[in-house]
Amino acid sequence: MATKEEILQNFDPNGIGVDNGNLLGLPFDYESANIIVFGVPWEVTVSYGFGTAAGPKRLLEASRQLDLFDFDNPDGWEQGIFMAEISADIQQKSDDLRQKATKIIEHLEQGKFVEDDPEMVQILAEINHESQALNQWLFEQAKTAMNQGKKVAVIGGDHSVPLGYMQALAECYPNFGILHIDAHADLREAYEGFEFSHASIMFNALQIPQISKLVQVGIRDISEGEVNLIKQSEGRVSAYYDPMLKQKLYAGVTWLDLCKQIVAELPQQVYISFDVDGLDPKLCPHTGTPVPGGLELEQAFCLFREVVHSGREIIGFDVVEVGDDEWDANVGARTVYKLCNLMSLT
Repeated sequence: MATKEEILQNFDPNGIGVDNGNLLGLPFDYESANIIVFGVPWEVTVSYGFGTAAGPKRLLEASRQLDLFDFDNPDGWEQGIFMAEISADIQQKSDDLRQKATKIIEHLEQGKFVEDDPEMVQILAEINHESQALNQWLFEQAKTAMNQGKKVAVIGGDHSVPLGYMQALAECYPNFGILHIDAHADLREAYEGFEFSHASIMFNALQIPQISKLVQVGIRDISEGEVNLIKQSEGRVSAYYDPMLKQKLYAGVTWLDLCKQIVAELPQQVYISFDVDGLDPKLCPHTGTPVPGGLELEQAFCLFREVVHSGREIIGFDVVEVGDDEWDANVGARTVYKLCNLMSLT
């Protein structure tokens, strides 16, 4: 097996992206890479558009079209990035359970209650059980990698998938914050009865005591209950709503100043959770729940740079809700690569 030094000597970063099963066609394997990326093809509880389970595979394919030079970290690829094989079993289980979840959603949309139908009760219990099993699987995968001194990134699938990774980080860091880019607050408790719904990821994250701060950016589709939860969080949750950010920009406040204000709320260790529907939908039209408005990609990158410039450490990240489409995957791949390169600078 080639050493990392031999890999670096023999690889041409200006060459064509080779179809070798790895992100960007990079030549690294699990042992030689510093960052391990897990693609999780899971979208069981989606309540609007489908296709994000295909996101990891589409993103992997699109990544080979990217050039490796990065303005923030020109030699960032040399750290070693390796994407683990996408599990066909998880994909199949997601497909099967999504069909069952659709029955529950349609049942609720007819004004009926789950608890009144034994079949619905059984399906809901199965979905909650299997979702917990997925969390445990990712927890173990992330913990194994981190125990070897590696950093971890997760590609969804829907936004429910990174919870197990967050739980693994909580065993390594006694205090960290989440910088959350999203059109939605995802603060609903067991949305539609699904304990691990994509709309409940940040509610579930807040059950992890080591997460001391949640800073949300780009939120523009939110329930009254979620707004109240934010107000009652005693400062643990800060929301930078998209309409308010835009109003400040229109008034002449610079985006960089807003980024500094946002980052100042975060603790020293920062986890970035990036739902691509936080971006303008022209960048991610096939995401699960697109919403008008949102950030430009470079606005998001500027915010992430400010995390680095502030001296904070990016301890991990996820990129989720990438749609089953070449353009969405292209944007998603650029986001993953940028975050890998920024994370290696901290």
